[in-house]
Amino acid sequence: MNRFIAWLKSFRPEPVGADLRERLRGSVGACLGLVMTGLVLRLTLGTTSAMASLLAPMGASAVLLFAVPASPLAQPWSIVGGNLVSALVGITCWRLIPDPVPAAGAAVCLSIGAMFALRCLHPPSGAVALTTVLGGRAIHDLGYGFLLAPLGINTLLLVVMALIYNNATGHRYPHRTAIRPSLRFGLHPEDLDDILDHQTELLDISRDDLLTLFDEMERRARLREGKPLRNAAQ
Repeated sequence: MNRFIAWLKSFRPEPVGADLRERLRGSVGACLGLVMTGLVLRLTLGTTSAMASLLAPMGASAVLLFAVPASPLAQPWSIVGGNLVSALVGITCWRLIPDPVPAAGAAVCLSIGAMFALRCLHPPSGAVALTTVLGGRAIHDLGYGFLLAPLGINTLLLVVMALIYNNATGHRYPHRTAIRPSLRFGLHPEDLDDILDHQTELLDISRDDLLTLFDEMERRARLREGKPLRNAAQ
């Protein structure tokens, strides 16, 4: 019974590590990004076409780009490369596989493989692959032109908004790891590399960010113990 209760507790979500200001920043950013994208589409494509062209996967992309801009899954290459390669795979699957059910499964499967290979994993791009297969005649009639418009336009506009908004609100985007301190006492980069090599699940944080966190933890532990700081080069 205790094991069953412990298993049930494992479903309890972890607390979100963001204060109220950061939550508001991400929410407002997603709103502004999607609104500005829609307005530009309206000016260029017209009212009806704009709403049809504001693709649903962009909402999921907005969560990543504005709420967690430091995530490797939210970087510009991730969304641009992920969306375009997934659409390319999806359209090809729709053309080659008559039944939409296996076509949809193959599209997502192959898209994930392609994103891993190109280092542009972006979860909402899986929805892009599905959209190209199940989106109906309006999308199918566009053929490979769907990559340029509306998908390419949507993606580019959202990335531009993320670049402007994130940097204006104190988040470096594209995310670059801050310069790490030159003090290290027990952990060496080779240790982390070996651990990551044996990690079987994808971690949504970069290697350099992990090193930065570990460095800061070691620095604080050393100061708390009242021990002198030593340079890593020594």
